[in-house]
Amino acid sequence: MTASMRDRALANDPERNRIMNLARSFNNWRKYRQTCSELGRMSDRELNDLGIGRSDIPYVARQAVK
Repeated sequence: MTASMRDRALANDPERNRIMNLARSFNNWRKYRQTCSELGRMSDRELNDLGIGRSDIPYVARQAVK
């Protein structure tokens, strides 16, 4: 079996794809939470300097993950 055949077989493995999607989702969630946490620790003045209101933090964090 050549390397390209093995790679193609792995790419079509549904179990592997599920695990990869789960890992990607978990990493995205961690980045979202980290961004929310960092922005949440900023003062209103610092957020205002960035053009972000406190109520905008979840939206900004979602955009950071995309």
